[in-house]
Amino acid sequence: MAKTEKPAAGKPAADETPSGGSSMINIILVCALVAAALVGGYVYFLRGAQRDPDAPKKDPDLAELMKPGALPDMSLGSQDAPNVIVEYASMTCPHCAQFDKVVFPEIKTKYIDTGKARLIFREFPLDGLAARASMLARCAGPDRYFAMIDVMFQTQPTWVVEGPEALDHLLQLARQAGFSKEKFDACLADKDLFKKIVDERQRANDVFQVDSTPTFFVNGKRVSGEHQLKDFEALFTGIEKPETTPPAQGSTPQTEGTPAPAENSAAPESGTPAPAEGSATPPGGGAGEPQGAPAQ
Repeated sequence: MAKTEKPAAGKPAADETPSGGSSMINIILVCALVAAALVGGYVYFLRGAQRDPDAPKKDPDLAELMKPGALPDMSLGSQDAPNVIVEYASMTCPHCAQFDKVVFPEIKTKYIDTGKARLIFREFPLDGLAARASMLARCAGPDRYFAMIDVMFQTQPTWVVEGPEALDHLLQLARQAGFSKEKFDACLADKDLFKKIVDERQRANDVFQVDSTPTFFVNGKRVSGEHQLKDFEALFTGIEKPETTPPAQGSTPQTEGTPAPAENSAAPESGTPAPAEGSATPPGGGAGEPQGAPAQ
């Protein structure tokens, strides 16, 4: 944070308004509280041991996965839906935003809105800015939580920027959700909420081996592949599975000694980039920040 010059004793601050109170002093106090919380948060971010990213991961115990963590679960869809998707996401993760824009609308229309699936969204911040964005969504309240999550993902390039401008952009988004400046400052100064979000992240890493975002579980099974609609449908129950297209007549048969094509060797669908390797930072390796996020 930039160094701020203090006014001389007995003199009003430059930003002090005639009605009382100094906007500059308020900003400094809030930033100091947030900074203190974030310093403590990085201790939590670094708590886990380094895990080999290439090591195979086990599917978690379903009953344990379905238990809420430090914060109440936020969900969309019927509580009686036969399929449950658990998503761990970071608000500064570009692949999470891409999923929200491209794939999630298909899942919502086809399965969540029809009562066939339910989504549980859990915070997994990869950096301090993502943690603050998650805090604001929580402070918006249950009725506005998902609307704010969606707006932040849709506008991600405008607020995941370097410097104090990031908080200015978040404030503008928060105002659209009904936040006053005072409510915005109070939310970001809530150390208890910050700690609970970080604790949820640590539990996901320690218990469910979540080390990148987005990570999905469908009915307790980890979703592999490119996180396309078909990858979720393959794990859904009680739905008609998409038919596999048989090979065209006259195609060249596989001859002995000719290796079969590797699984998932096909290029991703046009317009939907596959997640870049190493785009998310494992918790054990530190709380890395995505390109463009302000340094803490």
